[in-house]
Parts: sequence; C-alpha cells; structure tokens
Amino acid sequence: MTAPTIEDLRLQMEAAADRLDYEEARRLRDRITLLRGGAEDDAVDTSGLTRQRPGAMGLGTSQSRPERPEGWVPPKKPDPMTKGRGRRQG
Repeated sequence: MTAPTIEDLRLQMEAAADRLDYEEARRLRDRITLLRGGAEDDAVDTSGLTRQRPGAMGLGTSQSRPERPEGWVPPKKPDPMTKGRGRRQG
C-alpha cells in the first residue's frame, strides 16, 4: 500500500470539512503540515498535537509573572517639590 500524497490528504480534509467532521479535517491538516515540513509519512503522529484555544488561558496569562524577593521593600518616591531645585533660572 502506498502512502497517500499531500493532494490526497487535502481532498480528504476538504471532504471531512464538507461532512462537518472538523476533528478529522484538523487531524488531516496537521498531518499535511508535518509532511510539508519534511516528516516521513510513516513517522507522522498527530495524536499528541494540541493547540491553545483562544481565550482558554485568559488575557496575558501565557506570560510569566515576576515575583519579588522575600523582604523586598519598594523604594521611596522622590519628593515632587524638589524637582529642578538645583538649577538657577534667570
């Protein structure tokens, strides 16, 4: 049995989408992408591929949150009345 070509997989993907079988169409799309990237057909395993769903983690939660060291105290804010006092104007 010969391995299906990318064109065969594309036609199967479109047929699955026409049948509203989006999971199968997604699996075929991922397989096509891997094959185009140079993977061997018998080594293509898309079962472990998962994509992040939009909004699943919330806005900005994919970025790490810096943690302050224990005992950290914020520095004092400068006195706004001293701004520019070292220069003479005139």
